[in-house]
Amino acid sequence: MSDTAIRQPGFTDLPELMARLTGDEKHSAAATSTVDVLWVLYDRVLRVSADAPDHPDRDRFLLSKGHGPMAFYAVLAAKGFLRPGELEDWAGVRSRLGMHPDRVLVPGAEISSGSLGHGLPLAVGTTLGLRAQGRTEPRVVVLVGDAELDEGSNHEAIAFAGRAGLERLTTVVIDNASATHGWPGGITARFEVEGWTGRTVDGRDHDALHAAFTEPHPGRPLAVVARV
Repeated sequence: MSDTAIRQPGFTDLPELMARLTGDEKHSAAATSTVDVLWVLYDRVLRVSADAPDHPDRDRFLLSKGHGPMAFYAVLAAKGFLRPGELEDWAGVRSRLGMHPDRVLVPGAEISSGSLGHGLPLAVGTTLGLRAQGRTEPRVVVLVGDAELDEGSNHEAIAFAGRAGLERLTTVVIDNASATHGWPGGITARFEVEGWTGRTVDGRDHDALHAAFTEPHPGRPLAVVARV
């Protein structure tokens, strides 16, 4: 696929786009575990546009699992936020695409991430900020890894969000069984006990993911656990 292609890139183009990112710091496993979720969100769920990346009523996507941004960059390129050719220079001296995304440099990146445990608390704060502004339509979606939930900051954010009834907040947990400690009853139960709506789906099934993201969950934040 060339940079001047007229055809809108699709999911099948993502492997080629991801292959443009080379080097030892790709965190390939972390990236490939997220690619299906990212595609469903950007293609079928999120109200975001490369033509207006800073629109005040846009949905917000926060990549907390920022140490594996290869799939994130590929999806941004497929959706017009980045030029595909930029992927080949990632992490270079003159590239705006770092090994962790930088919100100041990367169009469509809402937070600078890579330090695990920060994304979910930031998503809670973003949701509260939008509520305070009277913006009730934008949705805030944060993607975390299952091992990242070991961080204490996430436990506090989960407890607060449920009690605050942050309905516009969605947490997507990529569950590849990499957590050190785990949770009695499973990840979904960890959220549900704090007042969230929890859904567990196959993280490669696009229709199941779409349904999990779009079915109503009135008065509660939503946790989607995507098993990969």
